[in-house]
Amino acid sequence: MESAATRLEAIEENIARVLKPARRERDEITLIAVSKTHPADNITPLLDLGHRVFGENRVQEAQEKWPELLERYGEVELHSIGQLQSNKAEDAVRLFDCIHALDRPSLLKALAKAMDKVGRRVPCFVQVNIGDEPQKGGCPIAELPDFLAKVRETDVPVAGLMCLPPADIEPAPFFALLAKLADDNGLEGLSMGMSGDYATAVQLGATHIRVGTALFGARG
Repeated sequence: MESAATRLEAIEENIARVLKPARRERDEITLIAVSKTHPADNITPLLDLGHRVFGENRVQEAQEKWPELLERYGEVELHSIGQLQSNKAEDAVRLFDCIHALDRPSLLKALAKAMDKVGRRVPCFVQVNIGDEPQKGGCPIAELPDFLAKVRETDVPVAGLMCLPPADIEPAPFFALLAKLADDNGLEGLSMGMSGDYATAVQLGATHIRVGTALFGARG
């Protein structure tokens, strides 16, 4: 089995390979190690290597394993990358440093209320249903300007746009479309790209890539 160090090095090499032709710098990209479903023992090797940005899908799972890790390793940047239920908004605001799936008015209302209560402003990526897939969350493209206007009426900070392109289709056109939508709406952050396509995402402007399997192996 490959070590965490070997996997991390391979990812960094892949990122480095596309930076120059894309005319980008490494510090423009945040590598989120997606630790969902992986136990603390699988996470500590990356923490020992100095990696400090991680992503979790479920609030409850993150609550169970991260407090002890935070106590041991100090400051870590935690990202909520999965679809978030409105009734978990307050827990998410307390635990996470960034939320990647703000996709509907009811969640916006819940997050704004939670941030007011907790006294903490957590940056949020607005998820776009970039492939117009009915089974996926995300704001429909046609409704994005109106939804962003609603978000901006609150004190919920907008970090940028996020997408999950359709599976088994070349992702580049969807990444390019998300970048255009962000530019059209005056946003810079782009949360896009996972284990199989993060290099393409970096080429097309990703600021945050969400990498799980390539760092941890198959999920538990």
